[in-house]
Amino acid sequence: MLLGQKLVVVMPAYNAARTLKQTYDEVPKDIVDEILLVDDGSHDETIDLSKTLGIKTFIHERNFGYGRNQKTCYREALKTGADIIVMLHPDYQYSPKLITAMASLIAVGEYDVVIASRILGVGALEGGMPIYKYISNRFLTLFENVMLSYKLSEYHTGYRAFSKKVLEALPLMENSDDFVFDNEMLAQIIFWNYKIGEISCPTKYFPEASSINFSRSLRYGFGCMSTSLKFRLQRMHLLKSGIFDEKGKKLFEDSYYRMVETDATREDQPFSASFNRKP
Repeated sequence: MLLGQKLVVVMPAYNAARTLKQTYDEVPKDIVDEILLVDDGSHDETIDLSKTLGIKTFIHERNFGYGRNQKTCYREALKTGADIIVMLHPDYQYSPKLITAMASLIAVGEYDVVIASRILGVGALEGGMPIYKYISNRFLTLFENVMLSYKLSEYHTGYRAFSKKVLEALPLMENSDDFVFDNEMLAQIIFWNYKIGEISCPTKYFPEASSINFSRSLRYGFGCMSTSLKFRLQRMHLLKSGIFDEKGKKLFEDSYYRMVETDATREDQPFSASFNRKP
């Protein structure tokens, strides 16, 4: 509990066995009420390790994508009665020690969303961010700040904290199942005027840390620009996009997949899940 509010950490995982324990060990368990992990078709020992650590685990039978993983993360976190939800990648690229600071800014009512920025300060390049990623991050952020009429130091961090009301209100089921989900979500948050705070976050790039390759980075970049363009055209009433439709499908309004919970603390609980693909 944090100031009387239930705090849940969610981990979207894919082949995270080498870094999961290190990440888990640094989570501040004195304030975190539950930790959930969603495995998106890993081929390593992520599931077994998660079970050993006692993490409540959910399993996608195959790799459905980072965006779909987050949808499951947030849906299952809300089912626990969470008031504040922090997304933490289990690849140890972001410091779990910042959970307290991020969640506190929401708990006291200052912000609805808090993101951990790698660009504030000098953490990005010192932490080993490839120069092409740094340059593309700065270019995309400038483009997005102009198109969205907002000012963030970056839109591309994967370390974020949300209030319950944000996750319940946004039409997240309209968003991509791929990496651009993150960007669409921030654009939605800005579109509906939720308050966003930023804190500086050191980051670490190393072989075990997850990262998309150059071609997927290009596709992600064009996806971000497309999202910003949709935002601008929607604000000008020249386009109607599902991701900016207040009647769009929310987390509990879509049944395109059914998830069977696997409680990692129970040895007799089978790991299983079944899906119907989104039409």
